[in-house]
Amino acid sequence: MKRFNHLIIAAALISAVALASCTSEGFAFMGQLASAVGDDSTANAFNSMSKAAEEITPENEYYIGRSVAANLLTNYKLYEDKKLETYLNKICRTMVINSDDPELYNGYHVKILDSTEVNAFSTSGGHIFITRGLISCADSEDALAAVIAHEIGHIQLKHSLKSIKTSRYTEAVKATAGAAASAVGLGDMASTLDDMVGDVISDMVNNGYSQGQEYDADKKAIELMAGAGYSPDAMISMLKKMSEQQGTKKSGFYKTHPSPENRISHLNSTLKKTQVEDTTEFREDRYASAMKK
Repeated sequence: MKRFNHLIIAAALISAVALASCTSEGFAFMGQLASAVGDDSTANAFNSMSKAAEEITPENEYYIGRSVAANLLTNYKLYEDKKLETYLNKICRTMVINSDDPELYNGYHVKILDSTEVNAFSTSGGHIFITRGLISCADSEDALAAVIAHEIGHIQLKHSLKSIKTSRYTEAVKATAGAAASAVGLGDMASTLDDMVGDVISDMVNNGYSQGQEYDADKKAIELMAGAGYSPDAMISMLKKMSEQQGTKKSGFYKTHPSPENRISHLNSTLKKTQVEDTTEFREDRYASAMKK
């Protein structure tokens, strides 16, 4: 009878997750009810789902992102060029100031990675990393803005956090279903979910976001660039240059992003709707000064 009860509970949990209708408080309440009648394994199952449903706060976002950034820096070294770094951060602030999400827990920060690999990364909480290799592909401030805007897009669209939440639910359901079959308690599930967070985001840094998320970040980048007066066409010119340099490379951007050609194709309709006065010439001297060694 107890095993049968667990199977019913597991089915109910799976249905609740599929419908995304249960809140953290709701799962916690169900856990309290199960505990009150002495069914500890059921209580632990609902408590696990409560943990999975918890909102990730801005402070959580920052510290998750900082942890991932620290992991990233075990594979890359920072490139020390304060003048260039300050310039990139000014471009970043120019785009976020009038965006939908201008302020984060600890702000947006751009850092340069000392690598010739063509790549860029962003983590939750406003951490952005761009390699020297990718910077060298840019031939204007607007092109650099396109790179930064794409990473801001991932942050503002909360792509990494959505992955965490999805994984939390999936793992909690798997563990609950397993408990139903074996009548084993889930006392350690909540701590396991916490441990998963770093692994999920670290994996995304290595494998990249989904193609859909990459296209969405590109569209968001066009919006950010236009809002700050940058030419959205610079995104296309940047992608074309990357395509020319790609060749047979399967690393960096070329490994974790859709092909430049596919990205351009997906952006065409967005660009047609975006009209911005061409002011690139006013930024030429500033760009040349920042890039001068």
